[in-house]
Amino acid sequence: MAIDLHVEDSGGSGRPVVLIHGWPMSAKMWAPQTGPLTEAGLRVIAYDRRGFGRSEKPADGYDYDTLAADLDGLLTDLDLTDVTLVGFSMGGGEVARYIANHGEDRLRSVVFAAAVPPYLLQTEDNPEGPLTPEAAEEFSRGLEEDREAFFDGFTRNFFSARGELQVTEQQRQDAIAMCHESDQTAALGCAHAFATTDFRDDLKKVHVPTLVLHGYSDGIVPLSGSGQRTHEMVTSELTVIAGAPHGLNLSHSEQFNHALLEFLAR
Repeated sequence: MAIDLHVEDSGGSGRPVVLIHGWPMSAKMWAPQTGPLTEAGLRVIAYDRRGFGRSEKPADGYDYDTLAADLDGLLTDLDLTDVTLVGFSMGGGEVARYIANHGEDRLRSVVFAAAVPPYLLQTEDNPEGPLTPEAAEEFSRGLEEDREAFFDGFTRNFFSARGELQVTEQQRQDAIAMCHESDQTAALGCAHAFATTDFRDDLKKVHVPTLVLHGYSDGIVPLSGSGQRTHEMVTSELTVIAGAPHGLNLSHSEQFNHALLEFLAR
């Protein structure tokens, strides 16, 4: 593999499920899922994206073509087939770009969980994009100017619905610690990538069974501008969890796991 990625692999002979984390977290964010998925007999593989968590932190490579190539390298090195890819938030972009660039031969199904596709940035030809250029610029500027303050505010929004925190303060602090494991160059590069990458053509190439899983009260990647549109573009199932924020895999883990396991059982 060209890049040294930290990979957690439950092993075993079960069908493989590869979990792709959100920004700016790491594979640690999947703790509420790894146990239940493993107990269901699945081989659970989670990895830290380049530049994040315990993976190598190179100076470049934070575009989706490179990130999808990293994913392809992982699947190839582990010789995985009949795989379900679960992409959370920016990880959903890796799922879409992986399929566009590397095909579906290794895949059984995919899950877009609170995911950024089809295209976050609001442009003339993408008026439904939920992220204005001004908001994207402010997002990156905040990260550049004061990481500590930025991550404090970001995690509040990440886990809040209708202005109320949906996790414990300790869980939020754990998430902040995870954020600080990210490399600054990686964090800024990936923020630019998920804000500005257009996945609309990529989604046209998704033909495997697909689940779109989203929180109704997601304030980071709004349902109407992302999950709902992906569902309309791809033949898929849509599961919306009422009252759930962006970080729904933790805040609403029981409902999230139920929807995921039900999909994986097919």
